[in-house]
Amino acid sequence: MIYVDADACPVKAEAERVATRHGLWMFVVSNGGIRPSPHPLIETVIVPDGPDVADIWIAERAGRGDVVITGDIPLAARCVAAGARVVKHNGEVLDARNIGQVLAGRDLMADLRAADPFRQGGGRPFSRADRSRFLDTLEREVRAAAVDRG
Repeated sequence: MIYVDADACPVKAEAERVATRHGLWMFVVSNGGIRPSPHPLIETVIVPDGPDVADIWIAERAGRGDVVITGDIPLAARCVAAGARVVKHNGEVLDARNIGQVLAGRDLMADLRAADPFRQGGGRPFSRADRSRFLDTLEREVRAAAVDRG
């Protein structure tokens, strides 16, 4: 299965293409505002408003043989710990080898922003190259997840 943390996800359409090509169930999880897909294997899950409700829904279900698409680092850490494969929107893979460092970097940046309210966050805009890298990575991770399932 593929789980998509859909709030602010720029690659839902790409994920749906990969899921349907492989005949996989895909859960698009958000707290609303997402247009449901007409495809029978794509399920839109609307969770109640509240902090991390979508993340909790995904983390409680994702495990070995699943792929999770998210930019949320704490959610990614929980999914990696459960054995799922995690792909960020830009095509970066988060796994047991790098999740600790990525989580520490996220925490450091949060501390720096809290210490300096004038520090502007953000990064470079999402690009066509990011979208292409995401598609390549998702395809590779979906195939590897199939091997994980046995």
